[in-house]
Amino acid sequence: VHGLLIVISSGINAEYGDIMSVKVHSPNVVYSEDCIESRYDYNTTSVSVNSDGSYSAVPRTNTLLFKTDTCVPKLGMMLVGLGGNNGTTVTGGILANKYNMCWNTKDGEKKPNYFGSITQAGTVGLGMNARGEEVHVPFNDLIPMVHPNDIEVDGWDISSMNLADAMERARVLDYSLQKQLRPHLEKIVPRPSIYCPDFIAANQGTRADNVLSGTKQEMMQQIREDIRDFKEKKNLDKVIVLWTANTERFCDVKEGLNTSAEELLNSIQQNEEEVSPSTIFAVASILEGCTYINGSPQNTFVPGVIELAEMEGVYIAGDDFKSGQTKYKSVLVDFLVGAGIKPVSIVSYNHLGNNDGKNLSSPKQFRSKEISKSNVVDDMVESNKVLYPDNKKPDHTVVIKYVPYVADSKRAMDEYISEIFMNGSNTIVCHNTCEDSLLASPLILDLVILAELCERITVQLDQEPQSRRFNSILSILSYLLKAPLVPAGTPVVNALFKQRSCIENIIKACIGLQPGNHMLLEHKIGAPVQQGFAMSTAPNLTKHSTSNPIMMKSKHQHVLGQNHGHMKTPSQ
Repeated sequence: VHGLLIVISSGINAEYGDIMSVKVHSPNVVYSEDCIESRYDYNTTSVSVNSDGSYSAVPRTNTLLFKTDTCVPKLGMMLVGLGGNNGTTVTGGILANKYNMCWNTKDGEKKPNYFGSITQAGTVGLGMNARGEEVHVPFNDLIPMVHPNDIEVDGWDISSMNLADAMERARVLDYSLQKQLRPHLEKIVPRPSIYCPDFIAANQGTRADNVLSGTKQEMMQQIREDIRDFKEKKNLDKVIVLWTANTERFCDVKEGLNTSAEELLNSIQQNEEEVSPSTIFAVASILEGCTYINGSPQNTFVPGVIELAEMEGVYIAGDDFKSGQTKYKSVLVDFLVGAGIKPVSIVSYNHLGNNDGKNLSSPKQFRSKEISKSNVVDDMVESNKVLYPDNKKPDHTVVIKYVPYVADSKRAMDEYISEIFMNGSNTIVCHNTCEDSLLASPLILDLVILAELCERITVQLDQEPQSRRFNSILSILSYLLKAPLVPAGTPVVNALFKQRSCIENIIKACIGLQPGNHMLLEHKIGAPVQQGFAMSTAPNLTKHSTSNPIMMKSKHQHVLGQNHGHMKTPSQ
């Protein structure tokens, strides 16, 4: 891009050590003391179908002004289900990283990390350096984000067990790490939560010794008071509430109950049985101006919740963490359909032994999970009318079984049958051992960190006098969720790489960078299309050169030559 210069510099952060920082030098990007403003050309293509069935495509460009507040707030995260496997694991992980706790296992010393988090362990292709090499930088170097170590944690649980004992019960973290965490976690006791036995499995009753009493209106008021109390005691700028508790059964959606904000608030006031605990938490969070994220598959976001969020200008996001089998499925099916191969049967089997598995052994709760796991391939099927001219979806079956012995180490086994060239058949079978909470915990952090970032971004169209915020439904977080909630009329995208590109490219837009296109024209046409990039027009013969020391290990190897960059063996 003409007039664009990217500077990568090294800085020192007193608490976290060496960090990288990225600054874009462009006439379209302005850095001030408290914000970044970026004038950005958003390029799209409008398509229409002609009467003869042909397509007309018209490129469009809209100029947008992105403004990002760079003042990172002091953030609190309140978890519903704080004493569960996810709650104890993510809290323990934050503390282990914050205090740099190392621990020994049979494989030697281990150090804490944030692997599995795109904001903390992922990188982004920034551009090309003067040698034509792609430069990758950490995700969180692009724009100021909350660091997980700085997040304050609180929350609710129907079990009164302190987090140290709950961590031991969960059997997720190594025991020698648990011993170091115990003095910190035993001080944390969850706040009493909402317990409505009809919404979760009956087998959860033995845990329910820390529950709120009173009407649903009174319980909602208590949740609001808890949020205010946490915010005041910890001197927080913001609080984000996230549901990581048990999967609920689906609740009814009907007129007079929850199809509008007014109906829903009246139903809570009247103590209607069909208002679920997760919906009460969502309403309480929205009324307190706190973003609410649903990490389970139930239909928390009934129409009344969505309308209330829009009225209050508060963000919501869901549904159901995408951490293991479903994430793999959204990659594999996208690959198959993109390669012109037609999946016709997908069978997914799971067994797990944690409390989530125990709760899902109840049919009504399993049905919620089955729905969220089954719709993940829909957009990929709809994208290819050559393979699916009648839009008939593949046969898709999901099975979940409770096996206590395997605890948090979930097993996922999948079979994919596809139609290939000339009526042939291809079968892929895979086995995936998913450490459930160790995969979900980084997603919790990413959801909270990215949701907070979205609260600091506004976008203004060139011809409009006022800026806009993102829609109250944060579909930008779809990458992290199995059944993405999207605004009305918005396409649902499940393909994993498209979802990640969405996050990456929106953040790039905030600093005036175009999306990565992977064309690498500098290398394809041998011309300096990038300013300041010295492109040689000579062919790259490195892998064919006889002067390459790797190639000259022996005369025999030289004679054999190479086959697409790999040494030929005598059998070739």
